[in-house]
Amino acid sequence: MFIIKKTIYFTKWLNSLRDKQAQKKIAMRILRLEYGLLGDVKFFNGIGELRIHYGAGYRIYFVKREKEIILLLNAGDKSTQQKDIERALQLVKEINNENNTI
Repeated sequence: MFIIKKTIYFTKWLNSLRDKQAQKKIAMRILRLEYGLLGDVKFFNGIGELRIHYGAGYRIYFVKREKEIILLLNAGDKSTQQKDIERALQLVKEINNENNTI
């Protein structure tokens, strides 16, 4: 089992989706993630891209911390994929810098 944590960026994105069916599918995917069922995931540059094959082709970017924590960084769809990846990588740097100053 994993503990799922979300950044404010991810939460705002999810809440801004107008497609309620997409919100439900994403919520179910996150629930499966809690149980360790990663499904269609691609890893690169230290982050994971959780792919949801519905609607606009949603992507959720995350990092795994320790054995049981997954931090959902941000998300988007296929049309904003490159920008979303760049933002996810920037968030990882910011989070790592914050953790190193504590």
